[in-house]
Amino acid sequence: MRTEDGRPSLDGLVAAMPFAGAIGLELTQAEPREVRGALAWRQSLCTVGGALHGGAIMAFADSLGGICAYLNLGPGETTTTIESKTNFFRGVREGRVQGVSEPLHVGRSTVVVQTDLFDDTGRRVARVTQTQARVAAPTS
Repeated sequence: MRTEDGRPSLDGLVAAMPFAGAIGLELTQAEPREVRGALAWRQSLCTVGGALHGGAIMAFADSLGGICAYLNLGPGETTTTIESKTNFFRGVREGRVQGVSEPLHVGRSTVVVQTDLFDDTGRRVARVTQTQARVAAPTS
């Protein structure tokens, strides 16, 4: 799905990554300089004690970061995560996690993205820094 100006729609960006849809990623803004989204707490994404599983939080951040990197690519390119570093600061046992991704570096072969995650009260849940490779898109 594309917008009138030819850019991918929010729904189209999520649909391009089926796993992001499966975890419940809600994309609210997608621009090359900033991508925003949310992930709602739900029991199926939790670990012991009812906290969102670290893997769910990392998958959410990786999805937002991947979209941010993708929006900074040239024609005929795609991207894949080659490195990711996560610092966790607190658990999430209810509500929604809000995420903001911003490119730190857009180079010829990689894009480095920082994603900050916050709970409903604005407290930082995690910070994720990832490196995305710039790859020629498959031709079929």
